[in-house]
Amino acid sequence: MKNHLLFIILFVSTIINVRSQDTFSIVAMDPITGEVGSAGASCVDLDAFNIPTDDFLGELFPGVGAINSQAWYVPANQANARARMNEGLSPSEIIQWLIDNDVSNQPQLRQYGIVAKVGENLETAAHTGSSTDDYKNHITGPNYSIQGNILLGQEVLDNMEAAFLAAEGDLACKLMAAMQGANMVGADSRCTGNGTSSLFAFVKVAQPDDTFGNPSFLLSLRTGSNDGIEPITELQTLFDAERDCGNLNINDLESNFHFSLFPNPSENIITIESKVNSTENNKIELVSILGKTIYTSVFHDKIDIDVSSFSEGIYFVKITNKNTSFLTKWIKK
Repeated sequence: MKNHLLFIILFVSTIINVRSQDTFSIVAMDPITGEVGSAGASCVDLDAFNIPTDDFLGELFPGVGAINSQAWYVPANQANARARMNEGLSPSEIIQWLIDNDVSNQPQLRQYGIVAKVGENLETAAHTGSSTDDYKNHITGPNYSIQGNILLGQEVLDNMEAAFLAAEGDLACKLMAAMQGANMVGADSRCTGNGTSSLFAFVKVAQPDDTFGNPSFLLSLRTGSNDGIEPITELQTLFDAERDCGNLNINDLESNFHFSLFPNPSENIITIESKVNSTENNKIELVSILGKTIYTSVFHDKIDIDVSSFSEGIYFVKITNKNTSFLTKWIKK
């Protein structure tokens, strides 16, 4: 009886794997508000496979963290990840547990992205299995993890990160911006022939007082094969009716490259330099991973900052003027 049950579980898991092997996504947490969020898209025809929900790859743990499970997706692995988060394991510990305890002993086929609050800090971790379909990779930042497989290339992930960092507004706005960063034909390469990035897309955010499985903000949109409808564009339309993200145009990522910061990591002095000729005042803020501003100043073209007294760790560098907003991470060693 046990052998028959095991066969059924593995058979069903294999079917679901085939459905869900190509995805790009992001998980993130706002260190100030405690919001957690997930967004993603994939070239899977959910209607053709009778998959009822568009956001099944991402799970939000209000006030705690978020997990995206993708590539050769198996629900039992996702359930195990959920259990480990509820037990209080850190993102890196959850990743290692999932690798060591994959339900079919094939962690090389899986991809995960995790963010969670660990004590007073945030931690991120990701896993991209060596046998996950190309192009595959992940990027982790101080409060986000971006991952994808069967991609057009690294530019999909890089654009998502740049958009996320450049966007104004709350966490939902930044997640939607990240999705727009991947709004290109063939972002999920299997959708190249469809003329779209993907076939479905979602974005969701949970407040700290939400309950598991019931995020206060959830939008999703699905299309079918050969519909020729871009789901990220349509999701943006739905999003704009729900959220006001300020004046920053999320389709204009150029502002993210108006400044350079070096060296990074650094120990004593960091230099921030404008790449454009301007007489504008640029306000600079150095912010801890928990959202506390620890340094602020104003400069024109270039500024050198003595950081020798700062504690080791990850910081945000935020620069704003009347036209642009720049946000990047900096590591103090």
